Amino acid sequence: MRIGMIAPPWFPLPPKGYGGIELVVSLLTEGLVKRGHEVTLFASGDSSTRARLSYVYSRAPSELIATGFHIETLHALEAYSRAREFDLMHDHDGLAARSMGALVHRLVGTPVVATLHGPADSGTQGSLSALRDALRFIAISDYQRSGFPDLRFVGTIPNAIDVDRHPYSWEKDDYLLFLGRMNADKGAHTACEIAKRLDARLILAGKMNEEAEKRYFTERVQPYLSDRIFFRGEVDWDVKVELYRRAKCTLFPIHWPEPFGLVMIESLAAGTPVIAFRQGSVPEVIEDGKTGFVVETVDEAVEAVGRLDEIDPMDCRRAAERRFGVETFVAAHEEAYRRMLEEEPAWSTASIPASRVGE
Repeated sequence: MRIGMIAPPWFPLPPKGYGGIELVVSLLTEGLVKRGHEVTLFASGDSSTRARLSYVYSRAPSELIATGFHIETLHALEAYSRAREFDLMHDHDGLAARSMGALVHRLVGTPVVATLHGPADSGTQGSLSALRDALRFIAISDYQRSGFPDLRFVGTIPNAIDVDRHPYSWEKDDYLLFLGRMNADKGAHTACEIAKRLDARLILAGKMNEEAEKRYFTERVQPYLSDRIFFRGEVDWDVKVELYRRAKCTLFPIHWPEPFGLVMIESLAAGTPVIAFRQGSVPEVIEDGKTGFVVETVDEAVEAVGRLDEIDPMDCRRAAERRFGVETFVAAHEEAYRRMLEEEPAWSTASIPASRVGE
Protein backbone atom coordinates (compact mmCIF):
# COMPACT_ATOMS: atom_id res chain seq x y z
CA MET A 1 0.00 0.00 0.00
CA ARG A 2 1.00 3.61 -0.56
CA ILE A 3 0.40 5.36 2.75
CA GLY A 4 0.67 8.99 3.74
CA MET A 5 1.40 9.09 7.49
CA ILE A 6 0.76 12.46 9.16
CA ALA A 7 2.49 12.97 12.52
CA PRO A 8 2.12 16.08 14.66
CA PRO A 9 4.79 18.64 13.68
CA TRP A 10 5.81 19.61 17.21
CA PHE A 11 8.42 16.96 18.10
CA PRO A 12 10.78 14.85 15.98
CA LEU A 13 10.16 11.15 15.43
CA PRO A 14 11.12 9.11 17.32
CA PRO A 15 10.94 11.50 20.29
CA LYS A 16 14.18 12.27 22.07
CA GLY A 17 12.38 12.81 25.36
CA TYR A 18 8.69 13.14 26.13
CA GLY A 19 6.33 12.37 23.25
CA GLY A 20 3.85 9.50 23.44
CA ILE A 21 2.07 10.12 20.12
CA GLU A 22 5.38 10.56 18.33
CA LEU A 23 6.68 7.26 19.70
CA VAL A 24 3.58 5.36 18.56
CA VAL A 25 3.59 6.93 15.07
CA SER A 26 7.28 6.14 14.68
CA LEU A 27 6.76 2.49 15.60
CA LEU A 28 3.86 2.19 13.16
CA THR A 29 5.72 3.91 10.33
CA GLU A 30 8.86 1.81 10.67
CA GLY A 31 6.83 -1.37 11.03
CA LEU A 32 4.87 -0.69 7.86
CA VAL A 33 8.06 0.04 5.92
CA LYS A 34 9.56 -3.21 7.21
CA ARG A 35 6.51 -5.06 5.85
CA GLY A 36 7.06 -3.60 2.38
CA HIS A 37 4.60 -0.72 2.24
CA GLU A 38 5.49 2.59 0.60
CA VAL A 39 5.14 5.12 3.40
CA THR A 40 5.67 8.86 3.26
CA LEU A 41 6.00 10.37 6.72
CA PHE A 42 4.92 13.97 7.17
CA ALA A 43 6.79 15.17 10.26
CA SER A 44 9.49 17.66 11.26
CA GLY A 45 12.70 17.59 9.24
CA ASP A 46 14.81 16.48 12.19
CA SER A 47 12.94 13.17 12.36
CA SER A 48 14.65 9.86 11.68
CA THR A 49 12.84 7.27 9.56
CA ARG A 50 13.23 4.64 6.86
CA ALA A 51 10.11 6.01 5.18
CA ARG A 52 10.18 8.92 2.75
CA LEU A 53 10.30 12.04 4.92
CA SER A 54 8.40 15.17 3.90
CA TYR A 55 8.43 18.32 6.00
CA VAL A 56 7.64 22.01 6.11
CA TYR A 57 9.74 22.73 9.21
CA SER A 58 13.33 21.52 9.20
CA ARG A 59 13.37 21.58 13.00
CA ALA A 60 10.47 20.63 15.26
CA PRO A 61 8.95 23.92 16.58
CA SER A 62 8.14 22.52 20.03
CA GLU A 63 8.56 25.90 21.71
CA LEU A 64 5.54 27.21 19.74
CA ILE A 65 3.13 24.38 20.55
CA ALA A 66 0.89 26.59 22.70
CA THR A 67 0.43 29.33 20.10
CA GLY A 68 1.27 27.77 16.75
CA PHE A 69 -2.07 26.79 15.19
CA HIS A 70 -0.80 28.13 11.86
CA ILE A 71 2.12 25.71 12.05
CA GLU A 72 -0.19 22.73 12.29
CA THR A 73 -2.30 24.11 9.44
CA LEU A 74 0.63 24.54 7.05
CA HIS A 75 1.99 21.13 8.01
CA ALA A 76 -1.37 19.50 7.21
CA LEU A 77 -1.71 21.45 3.97
CA GLU A 78 1.62 20.10 2.73
CA ALA A 79 0.49 16.54 3.46
CA TYR A 80 -3.02 16.71 2.02
CA SER A 81 -1.96 18.60 -1.10
CA ARG A 82 -0.30 15.30 -2.11
CA ALA A 83 -3.32 13.10 -1.36
CA ARG A 84 -3.53 11.73 -4.93
CA GLU A 85 -0.15 10.01 -4.42
CA PHE A 86 -1.53 7.60 -1.80
CA ASP A 87 -3.96 4.74 -1.45
CA LEU A 88 -4.88 6.15 1.95
CA MET A 89 -3.77 8.75 4.47
CA HIS A 90 -3.45 8.16 8.20
CA ASP A 91 -3.79 11.27 10.33
CA HIS A 92 -2.39 11.49 13.88
CA ASP A 93 -2.46 15.29 14.06
CA GLY A 94 -4.99 17.77 15.46
CA LEU A 95 -8.35 19.14 14.38
CA ALA A 96 -6.91 21.42 11.69
CA ALA A 97 -5.45 18.42 9.89
CA ARG A 98 -8.61 16.38 10.26
CA SER A 99 -10.79 19.15 8.86
CA MET A 100 -8.46 19.38 5.89
CA GLY A 101 -8.52 15.61 5.49
CA ALA A 102 -12.30 15.61 5.34
CA LEU A 103 -12.23 18.27 2.63
CA VAL A 104 -9.58 16.43 0.62
CA HIS A 105 -11.51 13.17 0.78
CA ARG A 106 -14.62 14.88 -0.57
CA LEU A 107 -12.67 16.58 -3.37
CA VAL A 108 -10.12 13.90 -4.30
CA GLY A 109 -11.53 10.65 -2.91
CA THR A 110 -8.41 9.43 -1.09
CA PRO A 111 -9.58 7.58 2.04
CA VAL A 112 -8.50 9.18 5.33
CA VAL A 113 -8.38 7.47 8.71
CA ALA A 114 -7.61 9.35 11.92
CA THR A 115 -6.37 7.82 15.15
CA LEU A 116 -7.91 9.38 18.24
CA HIS A 117 -5.15 10.04 20.76
CA GLY A 118 -7.11 12.23 23.18
CA PRO A 119 -10.16 12.08 25.44
CA ALA A 120 -13.79 12.41 24.39
CA ASP A 121 -14.43 15.90 25.74
CA SER A 122 -17.50 17.76 24.48
CA GLY A 123 -15.57 20.05 22.15
CA THR A 124 -13.78 17.18 20.44
CA GLN A 125 -16.99 15.17 20.17
CA GLY A 126 -18.79 17.99 18.41
CA SER A 127 -15.95 18.80 16.04
CA LEU A 128 -15.33 15.22 14.97
CA SER A 129 -19.02 14.45 14.60
CA ALA A 130 -19.18 17.18 11.96
CA LEU A 131 -16.51 15.26 9.99
CA ARG A 132 -17.92 11.77 10.42
CA ASP A 133 -19.18 11.39 6.84
CA ALA A 134 -15.72 11.94 5.35
CA LEU A 135 -13.34 10.27 7.83
CA ARG A 136 -12.87 6.87 9.39
CA PHE A 137 -11.41 6.51 12.87
CA ILE A 138 -9.23 4.23 14.99
CA ALA A 139 -9.60 4.24 18.79
CA ILE A 140 -6.81 3.32 21.19
CA SER A 141 -9.08 1.84 23.86
CA ASP A 142 -12.67 0.71 24.29
CA TYR A 143 -13.14 3.40 26.92
CA GLN A 144 -12.10 6.12 24.48
CA ARG A 145 -14.24 4.66 21.69
CA SER A 146 -17.35 4.63 23.89
CA GLY A 147 -17.12 8.42 24.13
CA PHE A 148 -17.58 8.83 20.36
CA PRO A 149 -20.72 6.75 19.64
CA ASP A 150 -21.51 8.38 16.29
CA LEU A 151 -18.09 8.11 14.62
CA ARG A 152 -17.31 5.41 12.05
CA PHE A 153 -14.53 3.21 13.39
CA VAL A 154 -12.47 0.66 11.53
CA GLY A 155 -10.93 -0.73 14.71
CA THR A 156 -9.79 -0.34 18.29
CA ILE A 157 -6.02 -0.75 18.33
CA PRO A 158 -4.16 -0.28 21.62
CA ASN A 159 -0.90 1.61 21.58
CA ALA A 160 2.32 -0.37 21.38
CA ILE A 161 5.97 -0.32 22.37
CA ASP A 162 9.09 -2.04 21.08
CA VAL A 163 9.31 -4.54 23.90
CA ASP A 164 12.81 -5.63 22.85
CA ARG A 165 14.12 -2.15 23.69
CA HIS A 166 12.89 -2.46 27.28
CA PRO A 167 15.29 -4.55 29.38
CA TYR A 168 13.59 -6.95 31.77
CA SER A 169 14.61 -7.90 35.29
CA TRP A 170 12.97 -10.01 37.99
CA GLU A 171 15.32 -8.54 40.60
CA LYS A 172 14.02 -5.22 41.91
CA ASP A 173 15.36 -2.40 44.04
CA ASP A 174 13.34 -1.05 46.93
CA TYR A 175 11.84 2.07 45.33
CA LEU A 176 8.53 3.10 43.81
CA LEU A 177 8.49 4.95 40.48
CA PHE A 178 6.34 7.72 39.05
CA LEU A 179 6.95 8.73 35.45
CA GLY A 180 4.79 11.34 33.73
CA ARG A 181 4.08 14.96 33.00
CA MET A 182 3.98 17.24 36.03
CA ASN A 183 0.30 18.13 36.30
CA ALA A 184 -2.56 17.29 38.63
CA ASP A 185 -4.22 14.91 36.16
CA LYS A 186 -1.17 12.64 36.10
CA GLY A 187 -1.10 12.55 39.89
CA ALA A 188 2.54 13.05 40.90
CA HIS A 189 1.33 14.57 44.17
CA THR A 190 -0.73 11.47 44.86
CA ALA A 191 2.29 9.24 44.21
CA CYS A 192 4.13 11.32 46.80
CA GLU A 193 1.30 10.88 49.28
CA ILE A 194 1.35 7.10 48.79
CA ALA A 195 5.12 6.97 49.32
CA LYS A 196 4.95 9.19 52.40
CA ARG A 197 2.26 7.01 53.96
CA LEU A 198 4.52 3.99 53.47
CA ASP A 199 7.78 5.79 54.31
CA ALA A 200 8.96 4.35 50.99
CA ARG A 201 11.55 5.57 48.53
CA LEU A 202 9.98 7.21 45.48
CA ILE A 203 11.66 8.41 42.30
CA LEU A 204 9.69 10.90 40.19
CA ALA A 205 10.65 11.68 36.60
CA GLY A 206 8.84 13.61 33.90
CA LYS A 207 8.36 16.66 31.75
CA MET A 208 8.05 20.08 33.37
CA ASN A 209 8.47 22.79 30.72
CA GLU A 210 5.28 24.85 30.74
CA GLU A 211 4.53 27.48 33.37
CA ALA A 212 1.46 25.63 34.61
CA GLU A 213 3.56 22.49 35.11
CA LYS A 214 6.20 24.41 37.05
CA ARG A 215 3.56 26.02 39.23
CA TYR A 216 1.92 22.66 39.95
CA PHE A 217 5.27 21.13 40.85
CA THR A 218 6.21 23.99 43.17
CA GLU A 219 2.88 24.04 44.97
CA ARG A 220 1.92 20.36 45.15
CA VAL A 221 4.98 18.15 44.62
CA GLN A 222 8.01 20.00 45.93
CA PRO A 223 6.75 20.07 49.54
CA TYR A 224 7.00 16.26 49.59
CA LEU A 225 10.63 16.09 48.41
CA SER A 226 13.02 14.65 50.97
CA ASP A 227 15.82 12.14 51.35
CA ARG A 228 13.17 9.49 50.51
CA ILE A 229 11.33 11.21 47.64
CA PHE A 230 13.45 12.41 44.69
CA PHE A 231 12.68 14.28 41.46
CA ARG A 232 14.93 13.38 38.49
CA GLY A 233 13.42 15.76 35.90
CA GLU A 234 12.84 14.71 32.31
CA VAL A 235 15.12 11.72 31.71
CA ASP A 236 16.47 10.28 28.46
CA TRP A 237 15.63 6.86 27.09
CA ASP A 238 18.47 4.93 28.74
CA VAL A 239 17.73 6.34 32.18
CA LYS A 240 14.00 5.81 31.75
CA VAL A 241 14.20 2.12 30.90
CA GLU A 242 16.67 1.52 33.72
CA LEU A 243 14.32 3.20 36.18
CA TYR A 244 11.50 0.94 35.01
CA ARG A 245 13.69 -2.18 35.16
CA ARG A 246 14.79 -1.72 38.75
CA ALA A 247 11.59 -0.29 40.28
CA LYS A 248 9.57 -2.29 42.79
CA CYS A 249 6.45 -0.99 41.06
CA THR A 250 5.24 1.93 38.97
CA LEU A 251 2.57 4.19 40.42
CA PHE A 252 -0.04 5.46 37.95
CA PRO A 253 -2.43 7.43 40.19
CA ILE A 254 -4.18 9.40 37.46
CA HIS A 255 -7.04 11.78 38.20
CA TRP A 256 -8.54 11.93 34.71
CA PRO A 257 -10.01 9.37 32.27
CA GLU A 258 -6.84 8.72 30.30
CA PRO A 259 -7.61 7.08 26.93
CA PHE A 260 -4.55 4.84 27.16
CA GLY A 261 -1.27 5.44 29.06
CA LEU A 262 2.04 4.27 27.59
CA VAL A 263 3.68 4.40 31.02
CA MET A 264 1.73 1.30 32.04
CA ILE A 265 2.90 -0.91 29.18
CA GLU A 266 6.48 0.40 29.33
CA SER A 267 6.56 -0.65 32.97
CA LEU A 268 5.09 -4.08 32.21
CA ALA A 269 7.75 -4.67 29.54
CA ALA A 270 10.41 -4.21 32.22
CA GLY A 271 8.71 -6.79 34.40
CA THR A 272 7.53 -4.11 36.79
CA PRO A 273 3.93 -4.24 38.05
CA VAL A 274 1.70 -1.17 37.99
CA ILE A 275 -0.59 0.18 40.70
CA ALA A 276 -3.09 2.39 38.89
CA PHE A 277 -6.28 4.26 39.71
CA ARG A 278 -9.46 3.00 38.06
CA GLN A 279 -9.80 5.75 35.46
CA GLY A 280 -10.30 5.65 31.70
CA SER A 281 -8.57 2.71 30.02
CA VAL A 282 -6.69 1.46 33.11
CA PRO A 283 -8.83 -1.69 33.59
CA GLU A 284 -8.24 -2.61 29.93
CA VAL A 285 -4.45 -2.39 30.28
CA ILE A 286 -3.74 -3.74 33.77
CA GLU A 287 -4.90 -7.26 34.63
CA ASP A 288 -5.84 -6.77 38.26
CA GLY A 289 -3.95 -9.17 40.49
CA LYS A 290 -1.77 -10.47 37.65
CA THR A 291 0.18 -7.55 36.17
CA GLY A 292 -0.58 -5.07 38.93
CA PHE A 293 -3.49 -3.70 40.92
CA VAL A 294 -6.36 -1.44 39.90
CA VAL A 295 -7.36 0.70 42.89
CA GLU A 296 -9.71 3.59 43.63
CA THR A 297 -8.16 5.36 46.63
CA VAL A 298 -4.84 6.17 48.24
CA ASP A 299 -5.68 3.72 51.00
CA GLU A 300 -6.14 0.94 48.46
CA ALA A 301 -2.88 1.90 46.71
CA VAL A 302 -1.00 1.74 50.01
CA GLU A 303 -2.46 -1.72 50.66
CA ALA A 304 -1.57 -2.86 47.13
CA VAL A 305 2.10 -2.00 47.62
CA GLY A 306 2.11 -4.56 50.41
CA ARG A 307 0.83 -7.21 47.99
CA LEU A 308 3.43 -6.77 45.23
CA ASP A 309 5.03 -10.12 46.00
CA GLU A 310 1.87 -11.70 44.56
CA ILE A 311 2.83 -10.44 41.07
CA ASP A 312 5.24 -12.45 38.91
CA PRO A 313 7.47 -10.05 36.93
CA MET A 314 7.49 -12.51 34.02
CA ASP A 315 3.69 -12.28 33.77
CA CYS A 316 4.11 -8.53 33.30
CA ARG A 317 6.67 -9.02 30.55
CA ARG A 318 4.60 -11.66 28.76
CA ALA A 319 1.53 -9.41 28.82
CA ALA A 320 3.51 -6.61 27.19
CA GLU A 321 4.81 -8.95 24.49
CA ARG A 322 1.46 -10.60 23.80
CA ARG A 323 -0.87 -7.61 23.93
CA PHE A 324 1.22 -4.53 23.14
CA GLY A 325 4.06 -5.63 20.88
CA VAL A 326 4.91 -3.96 17.58
CA GLU A 327 4.05 -6.92 15.36
CA THR A 328 0.51 -7.15 16.72
CA PHE A 329 0.15 -3.38 16.44
CA VAL A 330 1.27 -3.13 12.82
CA ALA A 331 -0.75 -6.16 11.70
CA ALA A 332 -3.87 -4.64 13.26
CA HIS A 333 -3.35 -1.46 11.26
CA GLU A 334 -2.87 -3.39 8.03
CA GLU A 335 -6.20 -5.10 8.64
CA ALA A 336 -7.89 -1.77 9.34
CA TYR A 337 -6.45 -0.27 6.14
CA ARG A 338 -7.63 -3.22 4.05
CA ARG A 339 -11.07 -2.90 5.58
CA MET A 340 -11.19 0.70 4.34
CA LEU A 341 -9.88 -0.02 0.85
CA GLU A 342 -12.17 -2.99 0.24
CA GLU A 343 -15.29 -0.94 0.84
CA GLU A 344 -17.12 0.94 -1.89
CA PRO A 345 -15.39 4.12 -3.10
CA ALA A 346 -18.40 6.19 -2.05
CA TRP A 347 -18.63 5.44 1.64
CA SER A 348 -22.06 5.01 3.13
CA THR A 349 -23.03 7.37 5.94
CA ALA A 350 -24.58 4.45 7.83
CA SER A 351 -22.66 3.39 10.92
CA ILE A 352 -20.52 0.30 10.48
CA PRO A 353 -20.65 -2.68 12.85
CA ALA A 354 -18.62 -2.31 16.03
CA SER A 355 -15.54 -4.31 15.10
CA ARG A 356 -12.18 -4.85 16.70
CA VAL A 357 -8.82 -5.59 15.21
CA GLY A 358 -5.53 -6.53 16.75
CA GLU A 359 -6.83 -9.09 19.25
